Amino acid sequence: MAVFRATILTLYPEMFPGPLGISLAGKALVNGLWSLEAKNIRDHATDKHGTVDDTPAGGGPGMVMKADVLALALDAVPLDGRPRLIMSARGKPLTQARVRELAAGPGAVILCGRFEGVDERLIEARGLEEVCLGDFVLSGGEMAALTLLDACVRLIPGVMGKEASGVEESFSDGLLEYPQYTRPAVFEGRPIPEILTSGDHAKVAAWRRAEAERLTRERRPDLWEAWLARKRP
Repeated sequence: MAVFRATILTLYPEMFPGPLGISLAGKALVNGLWSLEAKNIRDHATDKHGTVDDTPAGGGPGMVMKADVLALALDAVPLDGRPRLIMSARGKPLTQARVRELAAGPGAVILCGRFEGVDERLIEARGLEEVCLGDFVLSGGEMAALTLLDACVRLIPGVMGKEASGVEESFSDGLLEYPQYTRPAVFEGRPIPEILTSGDHAKVAAWRRAEAERLTRERRPDLWEAWLARKRP
């Protein structure tokens, strides 16, 4: 089986692997279940000052990352079938379904923008897939890339202790995950729900399903409506 390969294009390669170098992802990285390389965009600057940005056309605050420099950085990564992504607040929201697709593939090349963004012509010319983590703005794409990779790496076979851990969790079947409990049996007067200690696996499964549906209905009506739509004949 081919190893999941991640290539990050960034102005701050020292941010990687960061948290991906510890815990399960870090162990999997050491064991060769996936690979990571972070490449410095500034290495492809065309002047002695290492310039990677310029003022926005039409005026306005901030700076915009230059298309020509970014193209050189991207083109230095061989086309090998991996999707080329750019983390962007205006991109398509990342879903667990897309994470599963990425995790099952050969990996990804991820461009991390900074400043006011990236010259649109670069995105168009290189066919980049814009990916968004949510309706908020970060200082750059690095933290978003780390999050995306964490979501993917944990689904690589052999990374998590129990394969079922990647199935029975939020978004896997369109619902939020049911509540979890462990010992002690009573915490500050709050007992573990009796059904979870009954030993009746069918009743436990039914309770968990009902709780997942309840939480999704209450907290994420958008997911609930989508889930109901899929269930309708």
